Amino acid sequence: MKPILDISKASVYFDGIFSSPRLQHPEGVAIDNNGLICCGTENGEIMRISKDKSSMECLANSGGFILGIAIDNQNNIFACEMKEAALFKYDSVSKSFNEFAKGPKIPNYPVIDQKRNCIYVSDSFGFNEKGVGIYKFDLTSGKGGPCSEELFNFANGMCLSPNGDYLYVVESFHPCISRLPINSDGTFGKKEIFTENIATVPDGLAFDKEDNLFISCYEPSRIYISDSKGSTRLLIEDKHCTTLAHPTNISLSEDGKTMYTANLGRWHITEIDISSLYN
Repeated sequence: MKPILDISKASVYFDGIFSSPRLQHPEGVAIDNNGLICCGTENGEIMRISKDKSSMECLANSGGFILGIAIDNQNNIFACEMKEAALFKYDSVSKSFNEFAKGPKIPNYPVIDQKRNCIYVSDSFGFNEKGVGIYKFDLTSGKGGPCSEELFNFANGMCLSPNGDYLYVVESFHPCISRLPINSDGTFGKKEIFTENIATVPDGLAFDKEDNLFISCYEPSRIYISDSKGSTRLLIEDKHCTTLAHPTNISLSEDGKTMYTANLGRWHITEIDISSLYN
């Protein structure tokens, strides 16, 4: 499968190999309400990169390992903490970073649903061991628990559909992208397969403004694009795993022209010019 974009469309956005603080193998990445790139590290840090890309600051540190992150409309950062098996919250006002919710065995990725005032968290559960993969917590109180009886084979990255009617979920060891309809009362319907035309270990998801779903792969280092019917093509690939180095989570700029990827295999955030997709 020939990629749509040449790897020259990807470049290093921020190189943290020698920065102070250093950017240690980021997995989660998200854009805050000021347009700043935030990410988590293997050392439990929440990092924020300056607008001019000249520096990076550590906002908080759990002392564990940060997986996926999500940012609400108050710039609070929710982070999946693997060591503590908990969802943490960085409060943008008090600057505190504390446990917010607990339940998943391996909390991997959070998705904020502002419409329903809740946050969904994927539970990867175990390697090649199916388990209940989705938890739902109240966005104010942190109360909640499992919200679907469906089993997932390593639930990983997630995202809401643009209209908020579906929750899309990566099953890394299937491998596939599944989705669950969200009923009018907020409960989930039956899981269905959206696409299986991906290899080998999908990880992150993000929708653009034209209902295209981007799928990042931890292995090999590539990103796919699926249309609304699940027809999937290879978007970009780095066979040398240098600019794209085991990309995990992904995020899109407000104008939709740039994609940012965390690279668990290295020490940088990557940016990809995807503007040609819309010409």
